[in-house]
Amino acid sequence: METILDRIIDDKRKEIIHLKELTVGEIGEIKKQRSFIGKLKKAEEMCIISEFKRASPSKGIINVDMDPVKQAIQYEEYGASAISVLCDSHFKGSLEDLKTVRKAVNLPILCKDFIVERKQISHAKVAGADLILLIASVLDKATLKELYDYTVQLGLEALVEIHDEAELDRALAIGAELIGINNRDLRNFDVRLETTERLGKIVRESGALLISESGIKTKEDVVRVAKAGANGILVGETFMSTANLRQSFKDFKIPLKGVIQQ
Repeated sequence: METILDRIIDDKRKEIIHLKELTVGEIGEIKKQRSFIGKLKKAEEMCIISEFKRASPSKGIINVDMDPVKQAIQYEEYGASAISVLCDSHFKGSLEDLKTVRKAVNLPILCKDFIVERKQISHAKVAGADLILLIASVLDKATLKELYDYTVQLGLEALVEIHDEAELDRALAIGAELIGINNRDLRNFDVRLETTERLGKIVRESGALLISESGIKTKEDVVRVAKAGANGILVGETFMSTANLRQSFKDFKIPLKGVIQQ
């Protein structure tokens, strides 16, 4: 039976057939500009990747009229450590949104997309991305390593996303420095924070840095994933729909000392 994820990946492969292969000259300087990993290593409070996301296949429209520049500027002002920009059409996003946000802020930007080929990473770099999302569930072991190595080669950082033990093993096998535990099962879009609680300790014991993704709506949720080992959280829907964005940031930026498991 075809899942939502199967359909998204099938559409993505069709979408990028005519995506141009960029030359070294077009890709530009191979130099790390803004390091999110560097921020995580120094952080004394929960780091927040705040996401610009207009819609999702599971929730439908979240806030389709939101101005990406206005939202990104507020994210930076209220204390985001990085900004994630949803670039997939199923979420009403595009790489143009990332380009627009890049011009407005100086934070590290995560290209949140379904990356299946190297040329997508090249285009993300040119658009202004500092981080690339690599989803283990949609890539075989060899392709995951190839895309991870290419990301690093371009002077970018990779957030390797996993949802279960098998995917975690593959992320650790390629030496991923930054691992995201997606609490949402992309096959059916069910969300359980227990996923971070189950896998978090293993990630931290490996020496990798940990981001908990999806389903974080309250301060209690943030404390919960922090206790499971999260250095940071990725939050989209909550920030895109809240009536008081400033207060949401205050609630979520909890101190990590004495909370996070070592």
